[in-house]
Amino acid sequence: MHQTLIGQIDKILFEEDGFFIAVLKNGEKVSGTYFESDVSHLKDSAITLKGYWEEHKKYGKTFKFDTIKVNQNELFFFLNKIIKGFTKKLSAELIEHFGNEGLVDILDNNIERLLEFNGIKEKRLKKIQTSWKKFRSMRQMGEFLSPYDVSPALLTTIATAMKDVDEPCSKIKENPYILTSINSIGFKRADELALKMGVEKEDEHRIASAMDYVLLNYCEQQGNSCVAKEILFAQLDELLGFSDAHKLYEATLIERVAEQSIVLMKNDRVSPARLYDAEKFLYDDFAQRAKNDSGGFVKDLDAFLKEHELNLGEEQRQAVEMINQGTSLLFLVGYAGTGKSTTSKSILKLLNTKYDYKEIITCALSGIASQRISDTTGFESATIQSLLVKFEERDTFPYSVVLIDEASMINSSLFARLVRKIDKKAILIIVGDDAQLPPIGAGNVLSDALSLQIAPIVKLTKIYRQSEDQAITLIANDIRLGNIPQYKANYEDFEFIDVSIANYYALKNQLGANELKDLRETNSNDIVAEIVHKALESIEKARYRLKNKEIKEYLNYFQVITPMKGGILGANNLNKVLQEYFNPNPKKCVKRGGAEFRLMDKVVHTKNENMTSWSGDGFKEGEESAQRRIFNGMSGLLFKIEEEDEQVFVFYPNEDLVVVYEYEELKSHLMLSYALTIHKVQGMEYDIVVIPMSFTHFIMHNTKLIYTAITRAKHRCILVGESGAFESGCKKFEATRRDTVLLEL
Repeated sequence: MHQTLIGQIDKILFEEDGFFIAVLKNGEKVSGTYFESDVSHLKDSAITLKGYWEEHKKYGKTFKFDTIKVNQNELFFFLNKIIKGFTKKLSAELIEHFGNEGLVDILDNNIERLLEFNGIKEKRLKKIQTSWKKFRSMRQMGEFLSPYDVSPALLTTIATAMKDVDEPCSKIKENPYILTSINSIGFKRADELALKMGVEKEDEHRIASAMDYVLLNYCEQQGNSCVAKEILFAQLDELLGFSDAHKLYEATLIERVAEQSIVLMKNDRVSPARLYDAEKFLYDDFAQRAKNDSGGFVKDLDAFLKEHELNLGEEQRQAVEMINQGTSLLFLVGYAGTGKSTTSKSILKLLNTKYDYKEIITCALSGIASQRISDTTGFESATIQSLLVKFEERDTFPYSVVLIDEASMINSSLFARLVRKIDKKAILIIVGDDAQLPPIGAGNVLSDALSLQIAPIVKLTKIYRQSEDQAITLIANDIRLGNIPQYKANYEDFEFIDVSIANYYALKNQLGANELKDLRETNSNDIVAEIVHKALESIEKARYRLKNKEIKEYLNYFQVITPMKGGILGANNLNKVLQEYFNPNPKKCVKRGGAEFRLMDKVVHTKNENMTSWSGDGFKEGEESAQRRIFNGMSGLLFKIEEEDEQVFVFYPNEDLVVVYEYEELKSHLMLSYALTIHKVQGMEYDIVVIPMSFTHFIMHNTKLIYTAITRAKHRCILVGESGAFESGCKKFEATRRDTVLLEL
């Protein structure tokens, strides 16, 4: 039997994702879910609840409510507490002036009229408008979705994502699967909701959406660009809970092929059309370029090399010779320390005899790699993204020579976009290291091109080191080959700090699961303590860089790299620990979703998205902002917190950009970056790198992963942890063979 309870909220005891437990002024406890804004806004409000009493194991007798209504003028409550930009005084004046309904009408249809009021200017009006739109869509969404047990967090996600869609509720009703396009929702959550809304299990929208989801997941998440039909159907069975619905899938597949969103290849393989098109294009383009002959450059190569003081080893010279003989597409592949940069520089110098500096460009995926290639070769460099943006309006880049560095990191969609823009007659040099991790996203272009030998390839294998005491490249190359390096010797640039559990294998057989877990936890905490010790040795020098406004140098000075996000040795926990040392007493901070962002924190952007931004100078000079694509993995410094506007500003020195984030975007778009996962640091380079090694990360350890992590270190690499975990990781070859269109073609 439902009862009604009226009271005033005194204190909120617990709150998570909209669910809260609170005490009323009369001491009674209530619990339930509130989704229309932050729960904290309810403090001191008079409310009417409908629900029933029950016994809570921690809080005792509690009134559990299904509905909650705020008892003051509701509009006043919303304006004052929820919509950004209103004060109590202003809310009261507006309601008095226009009346409730009149004001709602103005907020919906004619918001400019608010400018007649004192204290409302353009900037504030814009804020009120955005906030009101979001709130309106929250209310409608809430009423529409509340019968289906949607959590407040999910509701907020849906309402925020669809705030600019006309009639969002009727669109969801028509096809609930449109929700799968919202980043954090995915098929499973949309499907759960759709089934509650009465969608039939065999509904065509359901099958089609599931097929897209499985394909995308198999491709983007796992890096493939095509999938065998029987794997696709088996995964669909598992996802949809059917035992043998292949006829249904065939029908949907035929429709998808007809509307050209999926390509059916020979050998019964299917590929999302955009990935198929990208790799088919690359295959044809590389084959075509491999036939081009540039006609060569100098008569006497030895004399040329001598004149420019270019001392090359045998393999390096071979690459330069091939270009000199007219090769127009060259894959130059080299492991750490084999002199890819020296070889690249020599090739570009040779091409410079015919082509002007202005006609030669080098590029890479990350800002730091692009900077590095420009420093080592002396030729102009840019990130791939900035080139694509700069020449968006043109059919091709205005360059006769293009060198692409760090090519192992580039997935097929981006590779195709880049190569499409390179003049058909231009000379193209593709440089990379295929011992590194494959790209994030679908495809494995560099590795496939090497397997297929579409074009001339030169492999650099001989390692050049500065001195006997420098071992990073040697150790990395041992690991690449699956050998355990001599990692305990004394080197100038490499150190292994052994924090192992004594007699681990004996104990493993004697101890119970819980005792073993405690032992592992103690070991992980010992490793953290050792990492902190290393951080303390570097903090002084890091801070010195920050004080001198050398922001790029500060960000790239000291970096902890770990295989995983979760656990004691995962990036999330290490970030919290290291933040306390690197940035202990901030002038300002923002707490969002369990994370705390402080003024002057090191952060990393975690999504590919268009964001409001400025160039570094543009921001200083107060220029207008522009929308630019900001990429997952860019690392920056949080240099400004505007509490009034609820905004945070981050400077990204490698790209020379300032980006603004609303408070509500922090949880989804930013992470601290004192510790990063190995996948996030591909293409980066740091003065000092510290890497934890533990059996708790065992599932992730393999030669490519450890090789990639160690080769990020420029001056010092420090491994901390269990030598057994490191040794077994050095022997574990991970087969990163991906299913790709290129290999099928």
